[in-house]
Amino acid sequence: MPSFDIVSKVDPQTVENAINVAKKEIQNRYDFSGSKTEIDFDKKELTMKITTENEMRLNAVLEIIISRGGKQGLDPRSYDVSKEHYPSGPMIKKDLKMKNGLDKEAMKKISKAIKDGGTKVQAAQMDQLIRVSSKKIDELQGVMSDLRRQDFGFPLQFENMKS
Repeated sequence: MPSFDIVSKVDPQTVENAINVAKKEIQNRYDFSGSKTEIDFDKKELTMKITTENEMRLNAVLEIIISRGGKQGLDPRSYDVSKEHYPSGPMIKKDLKMKNGLDKEAMKKISKAIKDGGTKVQAAQMDQLIRVSSKKIDELQGVMSDLRRQDFGFPLQFENMKS
């Protein structure tokens, strides 16, 4: 029976490449000359710690990271910028996490959207993915296009298509 998997993941190497490009841009920008801005990336946890002097530079660093990530093929919705920055002596810090994998709430939203689509498909929730199966490939492609039109607040990838 034809099926495909719905996942939400980011490639750690791509994130690291985007951060390295962002670091080079920060070093070369005039408004960051003499700045003590640092970006530390933990590849296993997919988190980055940004340290800088003031909120204006922090916002500029976030903008650079997101734009460079976009040029590397990372969806801007994959950055979790919900945590507030916090002071640390004369510097301010911000922890930025990459959204990787689907949690229970996200799976519920996607499953509900699939059921509301009105097609005859089965959606099974597994660890961090949803497997959608049907008797016809056309129905699966319809589900894919319906999900692409909706915004869940995180990027979706469709993989492992079997016919």
